[in-house]
Amino acid sequence: MTKLVLIRHGESIANQQHVFTGWNDVALTEQGQREAVAAGAKLNQLHLAFGAVHTSYLKRAIQSANIVLDELDQLWIPQYKTWRLNERHYGALRGRKKPVVREEVGEDQFMQWRRSFTAVPPRLDWVTPKRRYARIGVREPRAESLQMAYERLIPYWQDQLAPRLLQHQNQLVVAHGSSLRALIKYLEQLSDDAIDGVEVPNAEPIVYTLDEHLHIQQKQILA
Repeated sequence: MTKLVLIRHGESIANQQHVFTGWNDVALTEQGQREAVAAGAKLNQLHLAFGAVHTSYLKRAIQSANIVLDELDQLWIPQYKTWRLNERHYGALRGRKKPVVREEVGEDQFMQWRRSFTAVPPRLDWVTPKRRYARIGVREPRAESLQMAYERLIPYWQDQLAPRLLQHQNQLVVAHGSSLRALIKYLEQLSDDAIDGVEVPNAEPIVYTLDEHLHIQQKQILA
């Protein structure tokens, strides 16, 4: 049996301020740092040795991954960063206060943009190229649905995560609410409607036990 552990980053400044974030690069709050420490401490009780950690190009996930690994005394393991684990891009909503948007468009439209698998938020007119993506030939999207995030994430599962798990190497993924929801949808074979109700809280490790075919044998949430 092999373990796959998913952790959403600790509270970010945008979480604290109830702001849509997406690909905006914001840091953890002090509370978020403490949450990452607590997540690492909970995970440490399982005495797992990881073959690698995978995270996004965004500092709130990278910072959380480093804090968790420090708690596990496993900062030395390989760390892979990929844009494919970035949060879903919220387009023209990014930087806007969620309560304000909810008031403007109504609860139904607000929840469609937040939770629907297929709904695309309002697109940005223009995205300024960033060096971190230009150097790898990736263009930042103008907006993404969860489905679009799912489609960019699954190749990473197929090329990087699954092969290591099949070699019986435990893997740790520290990413974002939406990118982890996309991965959970794939792993648990959830329908497009079912994923609407899935929430991934900050810094609560999700531990999957997988068999030799990467079928889920057990799921444990370290709340």
